[in-house]
Amino acid sequence: MKNEPVKLLRGARVAITRPVGTGIALSRRVRALGGIAFALPGSRLRASENPQTTRTVLHEALHCDFVIFTSPAAVRFAAKLSPLRTRGRVFAPGAGTAAALKRRGLNDTQIPVRADSEGMLALPELQQVRGLTVGIVGAPGGRGLLQKELAARGACVTVAHIYERVAARFDRRHFEPLLRSRSALYVPLSSVEALRHLLKALPPAPRRKLLAGTAIASSARLQRAAKDAGFARVLRAASALDDDLIAAIVAAHGRAEAAVCSGALSG
Repeated sequence: MKNEPVKLLRGARVAITRPVGTGIALSRRVRALGGIAFALPGSRLRASENPQTTRTVLHEALHCDFVIFTSPAAVRFAAKLSPLRTRGRVFAPGAGTAAALKRRGLNDTQIPVRADSEGMLALPELQQVRGLTVGIVGAPGGRGLLQKELAARGACVTVAHIYERVAARFDRRHFEPLLRSRSALYVPLSSVEALRHLLKALPPAPRRKLLAGTAIASSARLQRAAKDAGFARVLRAASALDDDLIAAIVAAHGRAEAAVCSGALSG
């Protein structure tokens, strides 16, 4: 008889704020640990409206000396427009994007230690780029830090916005898990734009319930944004990867459960 898995998230709810259709793996991880996962997508992804123009810019990016794909979604939408053939050095911010590239035949991908724009900009290969061309494949929004810094270093930068993030459509099913339970709530966040969409779309009562939970921010920028939004508690994960978000949630829930037990014993 196999031992039952340790239910480290028993008594926890986790709002999955990944874009529509992309949070399945994270939801499964939460449920496997005994938690309740429910979808509260901060955005939905859609292809750019003019595919011919987008395809042309994508080809320009793929012909650059260096090509940076900013997310697994960037790889997925790019592959729908064109075969991902390039002679340039290929870069990805993390393992998920690198895996998506590998599935499409791009095996030699450079990944930074830190899974964000700062980590990418710290790579030795991107220090001396004066006179070189760099293609960035992704979506509009965000800080634009890669484009600005690489241009400042002397690179000629081509940005291919091949998809966009727009607000998700909500209904009562999305709000009920926020309203009907008093169990501990954790809100992993990996996009400032998604957080803004959520705060704008949620009615007052669900928004109050959301902000009463614990935000798990995947970056310092998101940590500041969550605090500014008014979350009761804001904690930091090592990155936006599922493993790191889960680790941060498990640690936070463990501390909360320990505090409850300690209070009960002292009472």
